[in-house]
Amino acid sequence: MFYDKNLTRKTPRRILIVRTDRIGDVILSTPVIKNLRASFPSSYIAFMCRPYTRQILEGNPYLDEVIVYDKYGKHKSIWSSVKFSLFLRKKKFDWAIILHPTNRAHLVTFFAGIPFRIGWNKKLGFLLTKKLLHKKQEGEKHELEYTLDILRALKLSIVDKTTYFPLKKEAQEKVNFLLGSWGVKEKDKLIVIHPSASCPSKRWPQEYFSCLVRMLKEKLPYKVAVICAKNEEVYGEKVAEESGVIDLRGKLSISELGALLS
Repeated sequence: MFYDKNLTRKTPRRILIVRTDRIGDVILSTPVIKNLRASFPSSYIAFMCRPYTRQILEGNPYLDEVIVYDKYGKHKSIWSSVKFSLFLRKKKFDWAIILHPTNRAHLVTFFAGIPFRIGWNKKLGFLLTKKLLHKKQEGEKHELEYTLDILRALKLSIVDKTTYFPLKKEAQEKVNFLLGSWGVKEKDKLIVIHPSASCPSKRWPQEYFSCLVRMLKEKLPYKVAVICAKNEEVYGEKVAEESGVIDLRGKLSISELGALLS
């Protein structure tokens, strides 16, 4: 069993996983949950995330709790983050596993009094009790492997690298209803296009997507749908105007999006 001089216990009773960035990164971090559960079947495991990624984690059979930290909303101010730290302190976590380095993640877990905090040596990384050299910018590995490297640093076994997304019955029912309202049948094949991105430099011009849609419809007997978040609908306007395109912009939650793509 893993032991470190900075720990007071060989087996942590309560573990907090922290990741407060984007949807894809949280999905790629789900193998950490399963592998921690394999190593510590009796431990209490919680995951701290942003509000819009909580649906990725709720329903995960290897998690005991999802804790939401709204760094751009209710926890934006210094005082509200201090109160959040005090909230975490009451939960008496033994370990904090910080998968993505941010100043706030390091500060919050430090002030929460979590005795063992592991993560990447970047953005106030000196607050961690165990630090890994941050070299993600070199792109030597997939993000999933970088997340598992933290467990490897703890000398924990990696038994499964499968990602997990909970599929909810009510989400599937809503997706089926929406598709049915557009005349999509169960036997139909569907191509889904997401024309936006978190960074403007990563957005392909809408005209290119429109051209792609026309090519797909000409060459393949598939239905085409366009999706994006409600606050990004403008980036899919031209695609939605193409003949026969199923417009699902701003109509799906994260859980429903998972059901659509499953």
